[in-house]
Amino acid sequence: MPPAIDRPIEATQLRLLRLLEARPELSQRDLARETGTSLGKVNFCLNALINKGLVKVRNFRNNQNKLGYAYLLTPRGIEDKAAITVQFLRRKMDEYEALKREIEQLQLEVANTQKRRPE
Repeated sequence: MPPAIDRPIEATQLRLLRLLEARPELSQRDLARETGTSLGKVNFCLNALINKGLVKVRNFRNNQNKLGYAYLLTPRGIEDKAAITVQFLRRKMDEYEALKREIEQLQLEVANTQKRRPE
């Protein structure tokens, strides 16, 4: 299981891992656009993923576009992505259940308020 990481960063890293697994040729600018985050945040998160050994970078020197890179998930990156996905899903399900209980409570309060209101 991967070590716990900051929740806002965790969500961004999970989105990055999912995007890179599907489309490793995306640039950092493309990743920022796809994730709805800043280029700086994408750069920070990518560097963290690279430093953890979850992503490796390949430079296509023979490419006419000298800035052509591919961000590839390592075997460890694939494993950690699965574990992070499970953690993320559990947390979101817990949040969903808490929200559902809160909505039910609010509906009861509204119903009780309407019953007490004189017509």
